[in-house]
Order: sequence, then C-alpha cells, then structure tokens
Amino acid sequence: MIILGVDPGLNGAFAILGDGALIEAADLPTMGEGARRRLDSGAWSDTLRLTRFDLAVVEQVGAMPGQGVSSMFRFGYAAGQIIGVIDALRIPVKWVSPASWKRSMNIGADKEKSRALAIETFPDLRDRFRRKADHGRAEAALIALWGARTQNGRA
Repeated sequence: MIILGVDPGLNGAFAILGDGALIEAADLPTMGEGARRRLDSGAWSDTLRLTRFDLAVVEQVGAMPGQGVSSMFRFGYAAGQIIGVIDALRIPVKWVSPASWKRSMNIGADKEKSRALAIETFPDLRDRFRRKADHGRAEAALIALWGARTQNGRA
C-alpha cells in the first residue's frame, strides 16, 4: 500500500510511505517570494502523478488563534490548492485532526518531538529531518504512518 501524508500550508510538506517504508519526505513546492509566494500546483501535480497512491492522509487544518487575516487567507488558499490537486488526481483522502494522529503517536504539539520521532522511526532517511525547519516533513511522514496503521487496524 502506498500512502501520501500531507502537512498542509505554504510551509507544509508531504511524505510517501510504501509498505511501511518511508520513500520520500519533502517540502511542498512553492513559487514566488514574500507575500506573492504560493503553492506551485503544477509542480505538486507533476510530483503526485509519478506514483499510484492508494490513499492520501491529510491533516485537517483550520484557523489558528493569533494569526492575521491575510496570513490565514494565504494558508487556507494553499490548503485548498493542495486538496484540489489530490482530488483532481482521484486519490482517496482520509482526514485526520492534529490531536488524533499526535495522540496515537504519543507526542504533543511540540514540533521537535515530531522531528525526533521521525528520525527514530525512519533512520534511513533521517537526513530529511535534520534541520529544525524540517518539522513539516517529519509531521507528514508521521501522518502517513498513522494512515498506514489505521488501515491495518493498529492505531
């Protein structure tokens, strides 16, 4: 089973898990700079077309307290583009709340714990999680793992 895990947003990431092994973990492709930065839907689509996914597991995101209107609009716009490409490619989607997948992995909101768990769980690709900024990749990998476990009745 090949599962796509997605941590949505402009600073989001994706991971590909195949039969329990992490194949890839990378940042979502973007284009532009500063306030004009946005998801590169064409590159995202091209990336996903390379693999036949059985399932996409996407973190169910929403507005975050303390965020400005403009930044939340950009975040929501990117999340819409992400799921739009997944839907257009007819990849089945399973949504998961951050609290749900993190609880099953015994981690809290601390992104460093996500990164540490990803390094421990996927040592062959630990270089994908070496920087603090790689927490999105780590969370995408763990979201994919959560998806695999729930498909197998283990979560």
